[in-house]
Amino acid sequence: MAEKKGIVHVIDDEPIIHDVLNQLLSSEGYEVVLSSSGEEALEKHSSQFYAVTLLDLLMPGLDGIEVLRGIKRIDPQAVIIIITAYASVESAISAMKMGAYDYIQKPFKHDELLLIIERALEHKSLQDENIRLRDALDRKFAFENIIGRSQPMQRIFELIEATAPTRSTILIQGESGTGKELVARAIHQNSDRRRFPFVVVNSGALPPDLLESHLFGHVKGAFTGAVSQKNGLFETADRGSIFFDEISTVGFETQAKLLRVMQDKEFMRLGGTKTIRVDARIIAATNTDLEELIERKAFRQDLFYRLNVIKIELPPLRERKDDIPLLVKHFIDIYRRENEKEIEGITDDVLEILEDYHWPGNVRELENLIERAVVLSKSKFITRNTLPPFLLDRRPGDRDIAAEEEKVRSFKEQTQHYQRKVILNALRRAKGVQKQAARSLGLKPTTLNEMIKRLQIDVDSLS
Repeated sequence: MAEKKGIVHVIDDEPIIHDVLNQLLSSEGYEVVLSSSGEEALEKHSSQFYAVTLLDLLMPGLDGIEVLRGIKRIDPQAVIIIITAYASVESAISAMKMGAYDYIQKPFKHDELLLIIERALEHKSLQDENIRLRDALDRKFAFENIIGRSQPMQRIFELIEATAPTRSTILIQGESGTGKELVARAIHQNSDRRRFPFVVVNSGALPPDLLESHLFGHVKGAFTGAVSQKNGLFETADRGSIFFDEISTVGFETQAKLLRVMQDKEFMRLGGTKTIRVDARIIAATNTDLEELIERKAFRQDLFYRLNVIKIELPPLRERKDDIPLLVKHFIDIYRRENEKEIEGITDDVLEILEDYHWPGNVRELENLIERAVVLSKSKFITRNTLPPFLLDRRPGDRDIAAEEEKVRSFKEQTQHYQRKVILNALRRAKGVQKQAARSLGLKPTTLNEMIKRLQIDVDSLS
């Protein structure tokens, strides 16, 4: 007796077709279920899944197209082969556009039908594997990969859960290394767009003209070197999400075009005249205060309002130090597997050093440090001798004063403090001569003069 290969559902109103297919498929190791009408077939599909369905288009009562629609509603992944007479080939092609896998004409050759069924089963196997991989990806970028049990992180998890299913634009704000892209991916993977692309735009990595070509695409001959038409990232992200990493670096002209896409859901390729509709959810990230950029006329206020529908502010690691032990364990697990090392954890004194540090590079800096420690470690525990010298030079329990000051300052205050410090140093070296100080800083004298006034620096006291 042949090995069972799966259940084939035959839907046809002709008894002779039932007899022929039942005998043929059973002899090849398939289990066969027979239905004589569309109504009967849909009832059976509602209680059982089938490896392959053979569906006749011309039946009394519900016709094949209606049955196809009904089966796809019950099981969107159903693999359906249409059986059709020569006169209704057009209908069979229409059925394929609606999701049928293939069609075969009556009278069919047995070998031809068996080959189509085998191919359909291979297709089904690949389909199931894709679903499995997508589910694995969902888990990878679900909340469990954004590590944290502290109160600030619990609030972030709540925001992701609340905003992911919506269509709203998201603005993620946080210092470098806080995990902005990871949050963006989690939002995408927990939305109904997860089956479609998540496209990352590295906004600051390209000059404005090249960025526009990447975003909107171009037609042949749009500029020197445009030898063929190219689709842009917005088209790639259709029905999915497009993530702008460091949106603050997008040029002013490109900001205007981006605003139009957000408002109208359409754009034109560079050099083109055809309007292209697109449905892509925009998620943007920045480590810069956009409102300060607006004051300096470096960022469009109307674009900011479009982006700032829902804001997620990621806390720096120094404000969620309760999460450090959890993050350390997570990164050790990753890099010990990657490097095939038997490392169980870290010593208490190393954990104390890590908890005492102010982490200007945030979670990314901690991850890099743990990867280094795992690679260098020669024992089952990460010890002091695997840490970089700058951490060992710090006295135990010595808090970084600069980090303490940063806690109580806003980003704008920190930026002004740094600018003031740099300008004061340049002015002291130039003995108060502004033109000389401007040259050393690479600034125009008028620009330096405006900054001195804005930062309220007393130049007379330096001469």
